[in-house]
Amino acid sequence: MAHEVEMIDGVAQMAYAGDKPWHGLGVEVSNDLTPAQMMKKAGLDWTVEKVNSFIEVDGERIPTGQQSLVRSSDNKILTNVGGDWNPVQNSEAFEFFSEYVLAGDMEMNTAGSLKGGSNVFALAKVKDSFTILGEDQVDSYLLFSNPHQYGKAIDVRFTPIRVVCSNTLTFSLNSASKNFVKLNHRSVFDADQVKETLGIAHDKFSQYKEMAEFLSTRRFTAESLVQFYNDVFPYTHKESEVKTVKDLSKTARDAYEVLETQPGANFGEGTWWQALNSVTYLTDHKLGRNADTRMQSAWFGVNQSRKIKAANKAVEYATAS
Repeated sequence: MAHEVEMIDGVAQMAYAGDKPWHGLGVEVSNDLTPAQMMKKAGLDWTVEKVNSFIEVDGERIPTGQQSLVRSSDNKILTNVGGDWNPVQNSEAFEFFSEYVLAGDMEMNTAGSLKGGSNVFALAKVKDSFTILGEDQVDSYLLFSNPHQYGKAIDVRFTPIRVVCSNTLTFSLNSASKNFVKLNHRSVFDADQVKETLGIAHDKFSQYKEMAEFLSTRRFTAESLVQFYNDVFPYTHKESEVKTVKDLSKTARDAYEVLETQPGANFGEGTWWQALNSVTYLTDHKLGRNADTRMQSAWFGVNQSRKIKAANKAVEYATAS
């Protein structure tokens, strides 16, 4: 079975601090590592270099006009790029966290290599959290995705994680303030500019807290819950009107089935907070072929977009209730 997490000589190229992550991969490290130390423990202390690429025709090497992005540790070609493509080294990505870690505002949590080295990520825990309904704790994290792949952008974002079930939650796009920055590789990476654009974690996290608290006070009806699941997991080929759980797509029914069995289901029973968390739990822990493909999708793929949609829809239905 294909792995999203890169495996080299049978070792997952990932490191984590604290409790074993829900995807169950990587080597455990202490939570007081510097970003540079975390990078090394995860096996990411390599560089990339642009090298002119050629094709061979009748024994003659002909330049393609493109360049290959080659990894220093094993000379693996990660992608082919144009001359205006600016690689960001892993050391630059991890250095991004240094001032926050040294100031005591964050601690390195997880780092790894996905899809054969084409996407390197680092996750730091922000020293901030809140609780919903007295005991349901949500922590804040800063995620840096550094793709070594043509067509993929650098992505730096804040993401909340619900402690009781390790669900990676999402900020609603309805928020007027962005919680992420995306940069293409045609410009030189400027860490200071990204930090200025991103702003401080507390402001974004406070906005998420307000949304979560609001959802925990608004109750769904049987009808509105069915419509919510249908909006998030639509039945693309069904022509008849969706009215009951039986009319939902299989994935939507799966979300409905974990509503009352998901970890932390007792927090905010019958509210839109519970409904939203059933979606995040399903996407992070149930969908996909295995744990590492779920992680890739939950953080960077279709399930990340699906969780954003679920958050927006939950707010929409809660407002109308």
